[in-house]
Amino acid sequence: MKISKNSEAIISGIAAAFVISVLAFLSLETSLGIWLMFSFGATVFLVFVLYDLETAQPKNIFFGHLISILVGVIINEIFGYSFLTLGISVGLAVVLMVYFKVMHPPAASNPIVALSMDLSFDFILFPVITGSLAIILMSIFINKIILKRKYPKKIF
Repeated sequence: MKISKNSEAIISGIAAAFVISVLAFLSLETSLGIWLMFSFGATVFLVFVLYDLETAQPKNIFFGHLISILVGVIINEIFGYSFLTLGISVGLAVVLMVYFKVMHPPAASNPIVALSMDLSFDFILFPVITGSLAIILMSIFINKIILKRKYPKKIF
């Protein structure tokens, strides 16, 4: 199916709504754990609207979110919540994403969430790893199979 330019925004919005709804259902209506976090809203924008950018590729999504939440949780565990730790944790997450070439802008907010919500290491598995993988799998299926887009450029 070739998407017309007029309907591309609507279809991208429907795809984003579907993915977030699946994650919300898994989080709210099952006992499978938490699958959704705030930064995933911006992630689905990237994979369905700016899907050809490097920041929207699976490697960047997965490792960007993982690095950023690790930084936030570690800073939270060691130093706690303060104006300094908020800034330092975001800055460190940005540096590490750039250094490891896994830049994913939505993930830069993860340290703020980790410190503000006093999150522990459990949050890394649910929702960060599970939610990121679910987004990656659904976005590949929807973009490649349903929308016939060239996504991803490469998986990892």
